[in-house]
Amino acid sequence: MAATKLKVTLTGSLAGQLNNIQSSVRGLGLRRIRDSRVVADTPENRGMIRTAQHLLRVEEA
Repeated sequence: MAATKLKVTLTGSLAGQLNNIQSSVRGLGLRRIRDSRVVADTPENRGMIRTAQHLLRVEEA
């Protein structure tokens, strides 16, 4: 059984966001707008995505 992967892209600025939102985005490995990473679909990553969902675009990879 293959692990599901998600492609996460930062679409908005982190300027003025709460510290927990900034930390979640950094924890996903995103640094700048239009930066993308492929991450495993785990409950931990889903939680970080949910925290910053207004700044992210998520697709299946």
